[in-house]
Amino acid sequence: MGKDIGIDLGTASVLVYVKGKGIVFKEPSVVAMDKNTNKILKVGREAQLMLGRTPTNIMAIRPLREGVINQYDVTLKMIQHFIRRACGTLLFKPRVMVCVPSGITEVEERAVVDAATQAGAKKTYLIEEPLAAAIGAGIDVDRPNGNMVIDIGGGTTDVAVISLGAVVTSRSIKVAGDKFDEAIIKYIKRKYNLVIGERTAEDIKMKIGCVWPREETKIISVKGRCTIEGLPKIQQINSSEIEEAMQEPLESITEIVRVVLENTPPELVGDISTNGIVMTGGGSLVYGFDKLLSSITGINAWVAEDPVSCVAIGTGKSLEDARLKYLPDGVINISRNRQQ
Repeated sequence: MGKDIGIDLGTASVLVYVKGKGIVFKEPSVVAMDKNTNKILKVGREAQLMLGRTPTNIMAIRPLREGVINQYDVTLKMIQHFIRRACGTLLFKPRVMVCVPSGITEVEERAVVDAATQAGAKKTYLIEEPLAAAIGAGIDVDRPNGNMVIDIGGGTTDVAVISLGAVVTSRSIKVAGDKFDEAIIKYIKRKYNLVIGERTAEDIKMKIGCVWPREETKIISVKGRCTIEGLPKIQQINSSEIEEAMQEPLESITEIVRVVLENTPPELVGDISTNGIVMTGGGSLVYGFDKLLSSITGINAWVAEDPVSCVAIGTGKSLEDARLKYLPDGVINISRNRQQ
């Protein structure tokens, strides 16, 4: 009998859930390959260490951008690698559940499905990220009760209201963790004439990043290249500056939260006021995000336990749903209840 696998195919990282075992590994969505032979050299964490450090014949790339497949062939090989790692020797093909952003197009959905099928899936199911996140956060999504979920990943932010096991209204925006990193890079270059890389920007975001004033200002020393002299330079940056740097992408996210609330039926808005807003994804860990949303909406916002793993856990748990046994062969998007 084949294994059941849930895959959180994220822009920044891939988490794999195996039925009966839980999350078996989490790896960066990075692939290193030889440009001359197109041979895959490293996948995941080992490939991430090569970013910005490769010789001319090797490139380390992120094949997913803004929540969707950017380089199909590379993504296919990455999924194959992770399925084989999760299953070992493939005597029987596994059923695979892959989560996708709520705003994904049917063409983008088909690309995900084809990649999973060619990578060795017996059946492929799709589930929208907010629904998977809600399940992973421990919310009983099948009840006639409105719950709002905000999933802030690496490439996309998904905001959705869920009731009776489905998405009632949602918005997806291609502004999330990566855009925060880009904003930090631009800010530091503009203010200090200092060029830093993506990994350094992410490190700054994780260590001192904030969207709400900290009780105590944090400071970090940043290494980069001076744009004027072209030489290495070290500059001290404080958390207040990073809060300022992240304002533009932050405003885009808070705006779609308002839009979703405006398009939510009144009865469900009442439920959300009682239940609060649950936040998932790595972006929700930026200091003060829950406080900011609570201030803007007037509704209590809270970060789920283990927010980074919520989508993967929810994706895996959905595979254990007895209803999947009775679905016809092929591709099913269980969130939209639509057969492709």
